[in-house]
Amino acid sequence: MKGGSRKLSRNESNDPSMFGFDPPNRSSLGGSNMVVNHASRGSTVPLSPDTLKNAREKEIKRQTLLELVDFIQSGPGKINETCQGEMVKMIGVNIFRCLPPASHENTGQEPADPEEEEPYLEPSWPHLQLVYELLLRYIVPSDTDTKIAKRYIDHSFVLRLLELFETEDPREREYLKTILHRIYGKFMVHRPFIRKGINHIFYRFIYETERHSGIGELLEILGSIINGFALPMKEEHKLFLIRALIPLHKPKPIAMYHQQLSYCIVQFVEKDYKLADTVIRGLLKFWPLTNCTKEVLFLNELEEVLEATQPVEFQRCMVSLFQQIARCLNSSHFQVAERSLFLWNNEHVVGLIAQNRGVILPIIYSSLEKNIESHWNQAVHGLSSNIQRMFMEMDPELFEECQLQYEEKLAKSKEVEEQRQIRWKRLHEAVEERERIEDPMITS
Repeated sequence: MKGGSRKLSRNESNDPSMFGFDPPNRSSLGGSNMVVNHASRGSTVPLSPDTLKNAREKEIKRQTLLELVDFIQSGPGKINETCQGEMVKMIGVNIFRCLPPASHENTGQEPADPEEEEPYLEPSWPHLQLVYELLLRYIVPSDTDTKIAKRYIDHSFVLRLLELFETEDPREREYLKTILHRIYGKFMVHRPFIRKGINHIFYRFIYETERHSGIGELLEILGSIINGFALPMKEEHKLFLIRALIPLHKPKPIAMYHQQLSYCIVQFVEKDYKLADTVIRGLLKFWPLTNCTKEVLFLNELEEVLEATQPVEFQRCMVSLFQQIARCLNSSHFQVAERSLFLWNNEHVVGLIAQNRGVILPIIYSSLEKNIESHWNQAVHGLSSNIQRMFMEMDPELFEECQLQYEEKLAKSKEVEEQRQIRWKRLHEAVEERERIEDPMITS
């Protein structure tokens, strides 16, 4: 290639490090020429002669890659097919590698919360970045001949790119996201394969590992893909929603990717409003029971879904939905209770509720009343009063009916409790009487 045709010396041409990997130092095999610290990753420290040699070789590689990037940027059409194949092969040799194990795998400790872990930054990133930049410059231009390029950017290449999304280094994942998205847009033949590959990553994450660094980036790609789905939507895409996206609400580290997941879910509902019932029932299926932070995320997503929901779809799921919202209203965690009350700040949601107030108010009236009577948080108390007032102005007769039903229910539950106490008292007296009969020495 014109920009990268520098002739190598004999020593350089026999040096494997010129082709994307550094050979192990022979003297290090005996352990005398290398300092190794097993307590942390990436802590192998070569002695100074090796350092100087590696620095020289790395600089040669860096300069060569910079020349290639500049040359490709001037127009990929200038490269013949043979050179394209060799270039893609070189890129693969450099970026496709075994990723280091996660910290808990390396030490045998219990896995920590992914949100609290410091990401592992790839030590060779300055070199890898140039290789990724070269790949990106090769794929992006409009004059890249896809008929030739797809011979080298094939299914095997795409699959190995997908595997790299597990890297902990966010810089590398950002490049991978951009490159995979460009491949999806440019190579139509790869589109079903890429969607299937992402599916498999999600399935393994949901049902096996619950650990993967690149779920957020993959969902960002999917958000753009879903936005381009044609209508009527294919059954394949609906199955992807039901089998992959909705179950992604189950894993514990959902906060790491929830923003991107919520965007994808809402995109489906906006594309096809009939999917709203499916999505809402899916959210209710995976609704958290003891994780309040996760519950707030679900309520945020629910509001976005409801904004895109039509009245007919809303009516199909409103009973089970507001039974759950009623439980959230009475949550002792003030953020959950407050966030559920904020649903009434949304005009579209209030409109849906107003049209179906005869069903919804009887479900949530007792929760509102309990908040007003006894919730410890003043903001929750005030918001509950405001919503109760809203229903009173909306339909005074319905509100009075619900109030009477609540009072009757309270009176009945009080009567039941009194009867229960009476039965326990009788049982206690009967036990004492029997003990006196069996043992005359026992006195009352």
